Amino acid sequence: MPPCLATPEDHRIFVFESMNTTMTPPFLERLSVLGDETRTRILALLERSELTVSELCTVLQSPQPTVSRHLKTLASESWVEVRVDGRNRHYRLNPSLAEPSRALWRIVRDEVATIDPFPIDAERAGVVLEQRRMRSTAFFAETGERWDAMRAELFGFGIDLAPLLGLVDPTWVVGDLGAGTGALTARLAPFAQRVVGVDRSEEMLAAAHRRLEGVSNVELRVGELEAMPLDDGELDLAILALVLHYVVDPAAVLREVRRSLAPGGRLLLIDMRAHDRALDCSEEMGHVWPGFESEQIMGWLSATGFASARIVPLPPDPKATGPLLFLASATAPTRANARPPARSTVSRSSNPRSNERSS
Repeated sequence: MPPCLATPEDHRIFVFESMNTTMTPPFLERLSVLGDETRTRILALLERSELTVSELCTVLQSPQPTVSRHLKTLASESWVEVRVDGRNRHYRLNPSLAEPSRALWRIVRDEVATIDPFPIDAERAGVVLEQRRMRSTAFFAETGERWDAMRAELFGFGIDLAPLLGLVDPTWVVGDLGAGTGALTARLAPFAQRVVGVDRSEEMLAAAHRRLEGVSNVELRVGELEAMPLDDGELDLAILALVLHYVVDPAAVLREVRRSLAPGGRLLLIDMRAHDRALDCSEEMGHVWPGFESEQIMGWLSATGFASARIVPLPPDPKATGPLLFLASATAPTRANARPPARSTVSRSSNPRSNERSS
């Protein structure tokens, strides 16, 4: 029928159909999602803890297809978030839920929290989570003897000490004194503003340059530890890691460290305890000192102006074949209490590579 011949009834039908095509407001869509009891139960559970599909099936006592269908609906409306872990999919309430949805959920949750089956669901969920904890406990009970080896295989042998690097202030300049091939320098670089590696061996520093290629906040300098190519007060933290037993005059090295530290700067010194393998270590490793007694180290630290010194024996590594180690720490005094150490008479390195940056 031509439009000019349309009856009033036809117009009413057209208007009615037009009204039916109006988009549903988002608020009503959110209401429709929460209008199903199973979906509301799922959200109440996932707000408390992350659960897998099988765990939800156990708590809700519903078949897997039913639970999966409701999870799909909730995920499509951004109510839940999924984390894939191998063959398992872990669900939780979306932590980035939009505030209108979150406000609506709070209203619904508070209304149903004490109404069955919601308290029963919470009780069953507690049992499911306890079973999960028991599985974890059983794992450690079975692998306790092998755990250290397993973790080392997965994450490396240095994982136990790695968190300590977070104690390095990101504004610090750190000195790796006796840097060798730059292994410790590389570990320190991501945590400090700048790392200065000093070593007397150009061959060692050449290897360090290769290791640290592309690291922009590292400087490698050639020089003797008894006369280091460092400015007064340049460092906030100085580290001597298994270095002191190679030098002829440890006191001179500690005076130089003290000079290079800013007021309040820290020294960390790791080295060998005194041992009876001096001949082997001297001939095979070039050691000058057969380790150190605590009294020696404390005496040198005091004589060179350090404060708050302490020494802690490190526990032995069962697989290590070398002498036992200790860790000493000390602080450079603040300016008010500082007494400047005597300057070393050894001339500092003028090697043109001493200020060369790693590239």
